[in-house]
Amino acid sequence: MASTKNKNSKTESKFEEFKLTGHELVKKIRELIKAGNIRRIIIKNEKGKVMMEIPVTVAVVGTVFAPVLAAVGALAALLNKCSIVVEKK
Repeated sequence: MASTKNKNSKTESKFEEFKLTGHELVKKIRELIKAGNIRRIIIKNEKGKVMMEIPVTVAVVGTVFAPVLAAVGALAALLNKCSIVVEKK
């Protein structure tokens, strides 16, 4: 876990990374969003390339959440191994 300071504010962001298989991806993202205090989720493939970035403040707003989760599910079908980087407040 690493932490960085945002230059424009006094808040500190903490980053946490999880290594998963594609079929675990949607379940883990649901868990993370339910847990709260998350700013964004970054999904990377096994080579470290960013495949999707989700600002969670937008994702949890009602109707936006379902299409985002559907897109994550489609991406999960394409990935064998992946990692999720979570930025927390």
